[in-house]
Amino acid sequence: MVETAGGFLALGADQEVREALTYLQVTQEADGCWTQNMWIEGDAYWSGLQMDETALPVLLVDHAWRRGVIDDDALRELWPMVRRAASFVVCNGPVTQQDRWEEDPGYTPFTLAAEIAALLAAAALADRCGEPGLVRYLQETADAWNAHIERWIYAEGTDLARQCGVDGYYIRVAAPDRGDAASAIEGYVPIKNRPPGESEAPAEQMVSTDALALVRFGLRAPDDPRIVDTVTVIDHLLKVDTPNGPSWHRYNNDGYGEHEDGSAFDGTGIGRAWPLLTGERAHYEVAAGHAAEARRLREAMEAFASAGGMLPEQIWDTDDIPERELFFGRPSGSAIPLVWAHSEYLKLVRSLREDEVFDMPPYGHQRYIHQTHDSDLAIWRFNSKIRAMRAAGTLRIEVLAPAMVHWSTDGWGTVHDTKTHDTSLGVHYADLQPEAGDTVVFTFRWTESDRWEGTDFEVQVQAS
Repeated sequence: MVETAGGFLALGADQEVREALTYLQVTQEADGCWTQNMWIEGDAYWSGLQMDETALPVLLVDHAWRRGVIDDDALRELWPMVRRAASFVVCNGPVTQQDRWEEDPGYTPFTLAAEIAALLAAAALADRCGEPGLVRYLQETADAWNAHIERWIYAEGTDLARQCGVDGYYIRVAAPDRGDAASAIEGYVPIKNRPPGESEAPAEQMVSTDALALVRFGLRAPDDPRIVDTVTVIDHLLKVDTPNGPSWHRYNNDGYGEHEDGSAFDGTGIGRAWPLLTGERAHYEVAAGHAAEARRLREAMEAFASAGGMLPEQIWDTDDIPERELFFGRPSGSAIPLVWAHSEYLKLVRSLREDEVFDMPPYGHQRYIHQTHDSDLAIWRFNSKIRAMRAAGTLRIEVLAPAMVHWSTDGWGTVHDTKTHDTSLGVHYADLQPEAGDTVVFTFRWTESDRWEGTDFEVQVQAS
């Protein structure tokens, strides 16, 4: 829905954008999230949780405000919704129960990019709406998550990197319990819609077009060598050149699509190319200053449409099977129209007209590319238990209730107690200042219930 509203925004259909924002207001859950999908009145249909679906409405409010679609009075009316959404992101991120494809949990590039961009946007809106006290914490959290992206999801020196002639690339997903291990590429990740025996793969071998979101949301420059190398790997694994132009698969070994013989997806299959992803790749080319290539990809999107002008979810991406009405580069048996793809097309037309990515938030680009803002924060939380941190940094312990952090750097020979600070967003934190080479051991006394956690946790501080 948010992507669709972005298409309306690109069209200048301001009233439809305002109506979408009103709908988001009345369907937001009390804790700040939106359900993965819902009945029209807002009741949940599935029980999954996608963190990007809480981040994207924040970006829509910010974009509508910056474009003048809503004024300051309307922004103040929407601010409680934005505040609750930002609270949910800081309380539950950066990991997600499901990626944007409704499949895998963990650290994923699209979700991370959306969360970080949303926190920066929420900080700007907080300042505008009279809550400057929230700005620093939201920005610090965004900065810390942004600084850890490569540690969580960037693989180097793998067989696939050598095969493609690159140093490394952003992977599709890192499992949440491995995201801060010695290497982001350790372990296996599940693959949905595959037959038994083919339902998991090493994380280092899984690549998705989702890494382009790091550019789309303004967190990495399009000419960043890590991005350029990732695009090389994406094209090697996921690109399909059809008679109507190029398109891309969601990720390698995808099983969501018709079988090899063209028979319908029945819980397993072979993932096909998505016109939506041609649009997303075109937006990368816009960001990179390659307008001619972006126009070529826009024309490919147009050629993928049905006779009635409808863009499908997927196109058939191999030899024709006429008896099944499947033709190379034409709509497959997938959902049609995919409104999300139509919105992507509309935004692409607007981006090409303005010679810049229409929906790129300005905050990340200004903060991380123009200013190269870094962070010395290492954030430990129960859903992201880091095991190591850089020297000369701050160890921030974050919990969801008031606590006393009971900690030591010499095996409990010397003990310190640090009270947590209330952010008013549902997160309570304590900042510790260990020295290089320390091993920080800590536990909690929960002040409201006056009980001890009963488990010790440990973070290694790297030597200088």
